[in-house]
Amino acid sequence: MAIAWVFPGQGSQKVGMAEVLLSIDGTRERFAMASELLGRDLLAICQGDNGGGEGPDDLNDTRNTQPALFVIESLLADNLHQQGREPALVAGHSLGELVALYSAGVFGLETGLQLMKTRSELMASAGGGAMTAVIGFDRGQLDELVAATDGVNIANDNSDAQVVISGSPEAVQTVSGALKCKRAIPLAVSGAFHSPFMAKAAERFAAVLDNVPFQDGRVPVLSNSAASASTSANELKERLKQQMTTGVRWRETMAAMTDSGVDTLVEIGPGNVLSGLAKRSMSGVTTAQIAGAGDLGQ
Repeated sequence: MAIAWVFPGQGSQKVGMAEVLLSIDGTRERFAMASELLGRDLLAICQGDNGGGEGPDDLNDTRNTQPALFVIESLLADNLHQQGREPALVAGHSLGELVALYSAGVFGLETGLQLMKTRSELMASAGGGAMTAVIGFDRGQLDELVAATDGVNIANDNSDAQVVISGSPEAVQTVSGALKCKRAIPLAVSGAFHSPFMAKAAERFAAVLDNVPFQDGRVPVLSNSAASASTSANELKERLKQQMTTGVRWRETMAAMTDSGVDTLVEIGPGNVLSGLAKRSMSGVTTAQIAGAGDLGQ
């Protein structure tokens, strides 16, 4: 039996998601560490209250969403490690890739929090653009429309039946309007994430990464930009540099898990989006969710 740990990204957050972790030792301390770095009370923001400091108070602002999910998911992963559990491989969706790298021992907690703060601020500053989720479509037609339309690309290739397109508002509207699909859902985002709109932010993030030491992973990490497993510190860093401007290749990631013999997928963090995608895409897979103290047996 091969077990994969997967870490969700933006969209899985919700007010109150930290409550089920407060009985875990170290939860308040980890939130306090993040809050000191951010200059606002991140735990209060997760509880729907005012952060009482610098920056935004809305949990759905990416400058809060990303650090909050990192704190929660890293804490849950650490507790699983403390119980002696170890996956065969790890993967994360968008920001979840940084949690996957942390859980594999590629960098430490303080580094992870600082990288998440930097990443979220850079992405928030790269305004403009739009994103739309499309469900139940013809893959061939989608590929043709994207290829024929300047300023749009596939940002999240989540499954055979679900993708997110990203780019200029006009180009995104052109493709989603022409595509025959069951549903096209515009997303409430501040920018065209995982697209060339993030080029300047990605360049600045790459410069930051150049000065951050990475270690080889204890277990293989499946990267969003390559959808193949690696433990090489240098390779994992180069892949992370590409992540902001390239699509999240989650459909291929799930195929790679299947090819690696993964038959159990454990989603670590709030929600069950990745578990749902796996059930529909990975034949015979067993899924589990770890979102709080109760799931850890505490």
